[in-house]
Amino acid sequence: MAVESLSRRSGAHSPVRRFLRSSALHSVVAAVLVGALFLVGTGAEPIGAYGSVVSGSLGPDGIGSTLTTGTSILGLAVALAIPMRAGLLNLGGDGQLVLGGIAAAATGLYVPLPAPLAVVAALFAGMLAGAAYAALAAVCQNRFGVPLLVSSLLLSYPAMSFASYLARFPLKEEGSSLPQTRRLPAGVELPAFGSSTVTVGLVLVVIAAGVFVFADARTATGYEIRMTGLNPRFAAYAGVDRPRLTLRLMAVSGGVAGLVGAIGVLSFPYRFIDGSLTAAGHTWTGLTAALLASAAPVGTAVAALFFAALDVGGLAMERATEVPRELTQVLQAVVIVFLAARLQFTWRRAKKPVKPMQPVRPEGDL
Repeated sequence: MAVESLSRRSGAHSPVRRFLRSSALHSVVAAVLVGALFLVGTGAEPIGAYGSVVSGSLGPDGIGSTLTTGTSILGLAVALAIPMRAGLLNLGGDGQLVLGGIAAAATGLYVPLPAPLAVVAALFAGMLAGAAYAALAAVCQNRFGVPLLVSSLLLSYPAMSFASYLARFPLKEEGSSLPQTRRLPAGVELPAFGSSTVTVGLVLVVIAAGVFVFADARTATGYEIRMTGLNPRFAAYAGVDRPRLTLRLMAVSGGVAGLVGAIGVLSFPYRFIDGSLTAAGHTWTGLTAALLASAAPVGTAVAALFFAALDVGGLAMERATEVPRELTQVLQAVVIVFLAARLQFTWRRAKKPVKPMQPVRPEGDL
């Protein structure tokens, strides 16, 4: 009974122990300590600086900005984590994001529908544009042998150039000196919560994250994805069609990225501005969040909101302590460096050969 009780207690605390032993937690703690050293070196007080980050991002004046920023980061983190769960790396998030934004803008401007239906059509147009372009990268790998990492990254540049051309010439607002489209018609926008900048787009992104969590844990496709990520050769022997899976995952990934682009256009300032969707670097922040959580759905969402709070809190820290907000970007980089170093150390330790056990001689043998 005592042994059974002890095993139950240890089993009850196993999630806590796994969390305390996780590489992600150790990397974040190490980054915080390194950041504290940077703060001391600049003459700032670490506790006060970190306190201003927390209050500036989660306080009454900053929570709205955090949720607005978190909408883009969370959406892109989920988009990039979906193929990463199967061991695939989609680096074309910027191109899919921008194509989704320009498709939503063109749909909202020129499709003759009532405002609510125009919003829905713009969202679907953004998702379709992003999904089709991401699927093109998968086709390049499946048909022509171009690695997905290379094809997805290189395809981003013509996508951004094409969207820039549309915003500067065919769709450009007349009389404006900025490379931007006309403002969307009245009512063609996502409803906001009260007077804040947080829109229904946050709900859509949370729904996408929830579908990812459910599919990963409760569906056969989710099991195939995890199995492929853990051991592609075993998954192939088990009958998983990897090229088809790659195509499906990239299409879904691009669709979510395109949805984020459409949300950005259907929110303030309600138009497509060349470079505005990619200027903040949310695609790479989302990729960092997915890497930090090893593409686990819940962990990816938590990491994305953590980086959104860092991004917004960095401005408050800069105002309170005169420490440049770029310190938060340094923290993100340090997190990834420590995470990579810890994973490499764990891999080497696991690869270390185990000495065979010596047979035990029976008593009395000479």
